[in-house]
Amino acid sequence: MRRLVPALVAALSLAFLSLPATAVHAASAPCKPGSGANLRGKDLTSATLPYSLRCADLTGAKLDTVDLTGKDLTGAVLRKASLKEADLGQAHLDYADLRGADLTEADMGQMRAKQANLRGAILADADAVQAEFPHSDLTGAVLTRAVLTQANLTDAKLVDADLKDATLGQIKGRTADFTRAKLGEAKLGQAHLEHAVLRDADLSEAEFTQAELDGADFHGANVDKASFTQADDVDLTGARGTPADLPDDAVAPGAPADEDSAGGEVTAADETTGARDMPGNVVRPKGPSPALILVILSGLGLSLTLILWGVAHRRKERFVAEMAVARHAAEEDVTRFGEEIDALDFEMKINQVSGPTYEWRAALDAYEAAKQALHVAQTPYDLQAAAVAVARGRQALHTVRSGLSGTSGHH
Repeated sequence: MRRLVPALVAALSLAFLSLPATAVHAASAPCKPGSGANLRGKDLTSATLPYSLRCADLTGAKLDTVDLTGKDLTGAVLRKASLKEADLGQAHLDYADLRGADLTEADMGQMRAKQANLRGAILADADAVQAEFPHSDLTGAVLTRAVLTQANLTDAKLVDADLKDATLGQIKGRTADFTRAKLGEAKLGQAHLEHAVLRDADLSEAEFTQAELDGADFHGANVDKASFTQADDVDLTGARGTPADLPDDAVAPGAPADEDSAGGEVTAADETTGARDMPGNVVRPKGPSPALILVILSGLGLSLTLILWGVAHRRKERFVAEMAVARHAAEEDVTRFGEEIDALDFEMKINQVSGPTYEWRAALDAYEAAKQALHVAQTPYDLQAAAVAVARGRQALHTVRSGLSGTSGHH
């Protein structure tokens, strides 16, 4: 049976290649999930898959370590499929059904999964840098130690999700629902969590450095030892535990609500009574003297100067902190890219094969360019050069791997 799989996939490839331009354009239109190629339960670890698997039925399929870089899996059904260590970089999985799928240690960098269903999926140790999950359902998903730096989780549902020790720096998580999620020791530096729901979530020892938290709901959340250094609009009303490094304007857990002090206001009746009780021979006070006015104006000028200095100082501190977070994320990405080069180099030496010389050199040059970009970067914008170099290098590595696969198949 397994001999039929490569033949089946090859036939699919030829069918897609032979489509006329109008048919290819029509293929980009929405389709019914599961209405494409039927590959249920197939072992595709050695198959050559076509570029487009739109709406294919891959329920329970085995795709461990398979290279799916840039492939179109829009609307595909991958329920309980095994994708351990699979390469899904830049793949399209919008509207895909990945319920219960195993994506342990998968590479999902820049993957697009808008409105995808990942309920109960396993993404432990996955690398999902700049991945797109807007409006997706990750209820009960396991994302322990996953790297989701700069990922888009806008309006995503992560109820009961396990994100312990996950890296979520600079994520877009506006209106995302983290109700009862486990985020212990998670790193959320510079995360955009405006109006996010974090009710009853475990946020113990999580890091929210410079996070944007306007309107975020922390009712019932455990924020014990969570760090909120320079975070904006922190309101921990209804939260539990003792957080660390709260900004001066933050609302701490258990802070009393603003109340009008009883007796603190003077009523019109009081004023009338006071005026009536005032002796007639009392000299009413005159306006402030010119000297007092001068003192007040001098004090206001000094206060304004101190305020402006404080604002400038805080901006500088904020920039330094932002640069530190961005540089750390960039350095991690470059380091991972270097490890990918070393791993492929080791694999080629063990198997006594060599990849395409031009692409291999391009990958090495991209790595050096990325390191140089890190060395000279002065602003977060400058670090984009490192990201571009890494992306170019990974594309070259992908070509080398493809060449090695072809060589292995030939032998």
